[in-house]
Amino acid sequence: MRSLIMDMKAIQMVDLQGQYQRIKSEIDLALQQVLDEARFINGPQVASFQQELALYTGAQHVVTCGNGTDALQIALMALDLKPGDEVITTPFTFVATVEVITLLGLKPVFVDVCWDTFNMDVRQLDTVLTERTKAIIPVHLFGQCADMEEILAFARKYDLFVVEDACQAIGSTVRFSDGSIKQAGTMGHLGCTSFFPSKNLGCYGDGGAIFVQDEELAARARQIATHGSSQKYHHQRIGVNSRLDTIQAAILSVKLKYLNDYTDARRKAASFYDIALQNHPSVERPATADFSSHVYHQYTLKCMNGCREKLMESLKSAGIASAIYYPIPLHLQEAYAYLGYHKGDFPVSEALASCVLSLPMHTELDENQLKYIVAHLK
Repeated sequence: MRSLIMDMKAIQMVDLQGQYQRIKSEIDLALQQVLDEARFINGPQVASFQQELALYTGAQHVVTCGNGTDALQIALMALDLKPGDEVITTPFTFVATVEVITLLGLKPVFVDVCWDTFNMDVRQLDTVLTERTKAIIPVHLFGQCADMEEILAFARKYDLFVVEDACQAIGSTVRFSDGSIKQAGTMGHLGCTSFFPSKNLGCYGDGGAIFVQDEELAARARQIATHGSSQKYHHQRIGVNSRLDTIQAAILSVKLKYLNDYTDARRKAASFYDIALQNHPSVERPATADFSSHVYHQYTLKCMNGCREKLMESLKSAGIASAIYYPIPLHLQEAYAYLGYHKGDFPVSEALASCVLSLPMHTELDENQLKYIVAHLK
């Protein structure tokens, strides 16, 4: 172990350079083709990638856009909700989920998450339903899906829209009680994903996509993403300017071919962590719901007995990165104080914020690195 420690380089949360080197020749060729054609906006690679992603996920329609936040905003705009309409989601997520609700004049309404999966506690949906409730945004956090069978059943009962925030869960699947299997983002009325570089399927800049099953909704989303227009200088609705660049589409087409391999690598690393940490006295390993597969966008521990800072310092001193996703739940953020929530309103989210710690998780982790990380955790 001493020689391993002396030889080990710093271990980052993600290794995009290492991933690029493995597919460098394919990426460089794809980039060169775009440069040679010089069709940097809405080039043919954009349409090709949309088709490839639809085939991979099973979505009827894929509408690409500028980033995951835009995907969420465009999805909500496509539903033609009215100011003051309520959208149910969770406070233990990245701010973008709630940011877009607020920007559109809608009202975020929170329910807590489950301790084991970090995802929406569907048992609480009944408690916040009002006549103004119009939609639910379940977040598939850290790489596994929320309980979509229950969420969809609730939405059908009360005639609500479902917009999946699948920005961290591309490739994750849900098995329904009838035996059918569907991918993250393809189960609700609309689903959203992000191609931020550190995502499981990431580009080399910003990018996002919306998955839609209904043709009319897809047409709306496509219009909204291009200034509310389906024909140049003819604007049918109020829209935004949000496009996936041709260069990013070309990169994503290459990387999509490797997504299953990337997922396998993440699951292998997670399995190593699971086995090595199963008897650790101070950490609780991430759980996988029996209805969802896990693609491990993050491998997130719960640090018990106030040990998180000590563990982080131990890792940092050994050149090992770690991160807290997320240190402050959204209902306690200053920007959302106007919603009137207080400390104690969502005890599970608050408890998780005080104890979660994510370990390095990416496609290039090798066994020596994993052994080194675990040795310092122990």
